[in-house]
Amino acid sequence: MDINDFLKNFADQFDDTDPTLIRPETRFRDIDEWSSLNALAVLNMIGKKYKVIVTADELRNINTVEELYDFMISKQK
Repeated sequence: MDINDFLKNFADQFDDTDPTLIRPETRFRDIDEWSSLNALAVLNMIGKKYKVIVTADELRNINTVEELYDFMISKQK
């Protein structure tokens, strides 16, 4: 798994956001479409595709897509 796959899977959680706008440095809370429902969808995607549980409390301390990816990788080990 690499960050490009993660970016695609992350972008798939949004209906109206252009996937090319989501990059590693993207602050996901700044995405216009970001909501608590998208947060849950992202956490669910991480659990199902990557078999990693990221809690809502943990997500609150993460700002960018790359930080989320790195955190998820660290939990896999």
